[in-house]
Amino acid sequence: MDKPAAVTTPFRNANEREQERAAKRDAVLRAAVRMFNQRGYHNTSLDDVAASLGISKPLIYHYLGAKDQVLFECLRIGLVRLRGSAEEAAALPGTGLERLRIFLRRYAEHIMDDFGRCVIRTGDEALAPESRKQFRALKREIDQELRRFVQDASNDGSARISDIKLTSFAFIGALNWTARWQDAERDLPPGEIAERLVNILIRGISPHS
Repeated sequence: MDKPAAVTTPFRNANEREQERAAKRDAVLRAAVRMFNQRGYHNTSLDDVAASLGISKPLIYHYLGAKDQVLFECLRIGLVRLRGSAEEAAALPGTGLERLRIFLRRYAEHIMDDFGRCVIRTGDEALAPESRKQFRALKREIDQELRRFVQDASNDGSARISDIKLTSFAFIGALNWTARWQDAERDLPPGEIAERLVNILIRGISPHS
């Protein structure tokens, strides 16, 4: 018995519908995070975000929820990427200083992208209590990972560090500040800025400096 011929259908299957939904959600988040960074969270409305995409505000509610939920998702993406920098560096071979350098480089690059920039430029006071709790927990994880890298570099002798806590604060402060001064249109590419800045920071703790 012959198999029935395949039928061409205009209807999307479940996988296609999910991909389309994810693409639309991503577009909303990218538009929102850029406006939050440029105008400030409180000066940006969901109407502004919707207008920039040519969609209705209810569609944003459908994909992401209220404005504070949109903000939390932007912040969460930024923090997850920063945490991923630590996970990537920790899995690599080499000395403590080499892994620290890789982590700082990846961290710096992420902090200069739209979502990383939002983490630095937007305070967590606009978040709902539960979201604020999750945001702060993720930030603590990243801070702890940095201190662990600094401690490892000190322990194995690949770096000369007299104060783990202050060194970590100095590194994170220098890198976070790029989210405020770096201009994508006028400055060097983020990767080059990250490389130069991290070289300066690492030079200060190198046992050969």
